[in-house]
Amino acid sequence: MSLSGALYNAFSGLKANSRSAALVSTNISNSATESYGRRSLALTPGAVGSTGGVRIAGVVRHGNPVLIADRMVSDAQTGYSGDLKTFASRLEDLVGETGEAGSLTDRVNQFENALITAAANPSSTQRLEMIATTANTLANDFNRLSAEVQDARTTADRKIGQKVDQLNESISRLDQINRDILKATSTNSDNATLLDERQKLLDEMSDIVPLRVVAREKGQIAVFSMNGATLLDGSPQEIGFQRTLTIGAGDTLAGGHLHGLTLNGNPASVGKNGLFGGGTLAAQFEIRDEIAVERQAQLDGMARDLIERLGPSGPDSTLGATDPGLFTDNGALFAAANEEGISGRIKLNTLVEPGNGDAWKLRDGLGATTQGEVGEARLLQGISAALSAQNAPSSSALAPVARSFSNHAAEFSSTVSGARVRAENLHSYQTSQNTALSELVLNDGVDTDQELQTLMKIEQLYAANAKVMSTVDELLERLMSI
Repeated sequence: MSLSGALYNAFSGLKANSRSAALVSTNISNSATESYGRRSLALTPGAVGSTGGVRIAGVVRHGNPVLIADRMVSDAQTGYSGDLKTFASRLEDLVGETGEAGSLTDRVNQFENALITAAANPSSTQRLEMIATTANTLANDFNRLSAEVQDARTTADRKIGQKVDQLNESISRLDQINRDILKATSTNSDNATLLDERQKLLDEMSDIVPLRVVAREKGQIAVFSMNGATLLDGSPQEIGFQRTLTIGAGDTLAGGHLHGLTLNGNPASVGKNGLFGGGTLAAQFEIRDEIAVERQAQLDGMARDLIERLGPSGPDSTLGATDPGLFTDNGALFAAANEEGISGRIKLNTLVEPGNGDAWKLRDGLGATTQGEVGEARLLQGISAALSAQNAPSSSALAPVARSFSNHAAEFSSTVSGARVRAENLHSYQTSQNTALSELVLNDGVDTDQELQTLMKIEQLYAANAKVMSTVDELLERLMSI
């Protein structure tokens, strides 16, 4: 080998070593960066005539596409179960556990206890006022729970809009990256940074919708939902959604009051097997259109049951057929056709509002014009008996089982707690699976110990090439001095 050939070999080696050292430094500095793919230098023999050396063929970005695909699907499942758990936990906190102070069942117990206490001494105005106070608190609790459920539906609708905006922005950005990668591939430029950005966008989208990524020619990709919706394939697709500012108890998707998703202007399903099922987007639709609607119906069923137990056909014989009972529909007589949303409208009859001085009507009857015997407790006992009676509910939202009113409240509380436990268990399982897949993906990521070992080898190779160049320089000096 000639001296010039040896010099070329050493120079090409030094150039490759320098580039490799820069990649190792980049790997180590991004070891904790999400969606970053470990880089290494691709080298090929650089034979020129009788010389050798190496040639830099490009930068290789490492990753396991199969594991990444599985992890992205798991991201969607974890996000879905996490949103459902958050809603279930929030509702359980609002309803309260059975027997817990301030819970729905506690409000019912306080009302029933006030009736029993007053029946023992019906002449006590203070005890009659306590009935009015606890009854008013119970009605207000129904109003509060109903408002919270509708607020959760409104929040879910707003989050749907935000997620749709994020999806559209990400799809548009992925389309631009596809074009940039095509340019980089055509000019043999390094596209590893573009691939990192693309993976970051895919990771963000996979939480919203489970994705399937298909490789296309020259480094480009097509993106589909796992259930078949085309999001990007040559050109970006547009997802549409119209927000609803406020949602009432009677507003539903089936009734046309709320809006669903569209894909390029065509309706797109979001259910379990729908085009966009499986991620946080589907979870918010499920909260808005199914779970919260069911909880609202159950609250309405209990409120109706309470009103009807103490209405004109109840224990108060002073009420006429058209007179509202102890609990009213915003002050009016409740009609069975207006059950929807009644838990948000239920009110204590204004005739016995706390502090109005007419608490004696709880003892003598809402239709009484003058006070009767102060020791008469039959109506108070009748109200208490009506609440304890094992009646089958009129509402179809409640189980068709004969129960007392307190048992209806306890069953509702138990149902809410059970839903939270199931949602929590599902989320725990999905989180464990997601963590395991994430760790497997990270195993293909940057190992700082390995990178440091690689750096030590690069230093040795650099020193060897430098020694060759130094030796060639000495030999050339000797030749020149002859």
